[in-house]
Amino acid sequence: MDHIAAAEERIVADRMKRKLEEVNTAAQKQLAGIQDHVNFTLQQAYFKCAYECFDRKRGQEGINNCVENCSVPVLRANNMVEEEMGRFQERMKRSLMVCQDKYEAAKLQQFQRGAVNDMESCVDQAIKDSVQMLPHIVDRLKISFSMSGQKDM
Repeated sequence: MDHIAAAEERIVADRMKRKLEEVNTAAQKQLAGIQDHVNFTLQQAYFKCAYECFDRKRGQEGINNCVENCSVPVLRANNMVEEEMGRFQERMKRSLMVCQDKYEAAKLQQFQRGAVNDMESCVDQAIKDSVQMLPHIVDRLKISFSMSGQKDM
């Protein structure tokens, strides 16, 4: 690989890194309401519930079981967010792999001149498509958490 091709690949890698940072920022912004709900509403309910578990009429096992039951909604919510975001990341990863495969194929076929631009446009489209999915993921989570009346938190 000559130094020009190596420099192009570094430029592409840097641009891709910036694009992924943009996706991360967009995801954090979109999920802020969900995180707020989990961290405050559900956590607050958990602590209130757990507080009520500490009753002298209960034994240690009863207290432990009660506190464990109180934690279920928070754990379930965190798992749902992790699963949804895991699927989101996997879909985006597959899309980006298609772009990478096209780029590698173009390099092998000596079509390198337009390969970098083609890869960038492919990555841009893959990321745009992924970011457009975020509101749907957030809506699905809000419905699951009975937050449907809280469209834009």
